[in-house]
Amino acid sequence: MRRLAKEIVTIILEEYGSDDFLRRVSDPFWFQALGCVLGYDWHSSGVTTVLTGTLKQAVTPEEHGIAVCGGKGRVSRLAPEEIHIVGEKFGFSDKSIESLQYASRMSAKVDNAAVQAGYQLYHHAFFVTEDSRWAVVQQGMCEQDRTARRYHWLSERTKEFVVEPHNAIVGEARKPRVLDLTAKVSEGCRKVSVDLVREHPKRLVRLVMSARPEFQKSLGEWMPNTADLKSKNVPEFLSMPRNINWKTMKNVYEFQPTNYEELLSFRGVGSATVRGLALIAELIYGEKPSWKDPVKYSFAYGGKDGVPYPVDRKAMDESIQILRQAVQEAKIGDQERMNSLERLRRFVPP
Repeated sequence: MRRLAKEIVTIILEEYGSDDFLRRVSDPFWFQALGCVLGYDWHSSGVTTVLTGTLKQAVTPEEHGIAVCGGKGRVSRLAPEEIHIVGEKFGFSDKSIESLQYASRMSAKVDNAAVQAGYQLYHHAFFVTEDSRWAVVQQGMCEQDRTARRYHWLSERTKEFVVEPHNAIVGEARKPRVLDLTAKVSEGCRKVSVDLVREHPKRLVRLVMSARPEFQKSLGEWMPNTADLKSKNVPEFLSMPRNINWKTMKNVYEFQPTNYEELLSFRGVGSATVRGLALIAELIYGEKPSWKDPVKYSFAYGGKDGVPYPVDRKAMDESIQILRQAVQEAKIGDQERMNSLERLRRFVPP
């Protein structure tokens, strides 16, 4: 897999450049197809960890002008340190390195706290080029149903970290209730959340207590189209958190964030705090966050059934042609080339 990945990436970089490679890595369909060509089971969530791990070993800053930082589990937490090492190799300034480390940290923070669908991140891969452009491929696991969800980010697509920043979010199915504070319709809720933490924590304590179960019958009283928490099977992780780190809230109050990104980036502000502020913003101030799942399934080019939209055959064929050409030009044996093309053919039927 490493040998073939190196050949394919080298050809793509020579033909199309590093920016185009990042765009394709952040395209879930192309990413999945590349995993198929390299020989991994295309319909498994394991393709994410295996493919990014393979690319990390096959692609080098010295030869390709691209580096892959982070990875699965404990390795994901090494991303900031690895970004610093790569940044020095590329000759980046300290400010540029810090900006890349911030992008890595915020992309993970958003998908763990600002988009709450029950998926806990366990994999984070940060792609960076010698031109300081970046892409993120990270994945979370839902303990309730053991399904995985993959998040794709692209620097040229991410204008704001807290306002619909993803290039794509893909998974097996859409959840009935997801707290999405990155949605544009959540703007009012984000603003109220910032206003709440800028006031003295004592007032926030009273507001949180007033929304607790002993005062509030159920989450269904303010969640849309939900009459009863249990009968509608609303996940427990969307309820008002039992505990909020009040020491962190005091520190946030002293910091006085000016916008939601500053609030979310503050160390110690996690999913429970984000959810508590969002529920108070809706319950007391009427500023509703989005409860719509932002996942787009795995149809990067649309589905043949028209869901979420009809297939864009031109875009799909272009991606497949690039992969096919890269395999055919790769300096590998005829049998390996034939096997790779056969896997690609099975992935996309005629």
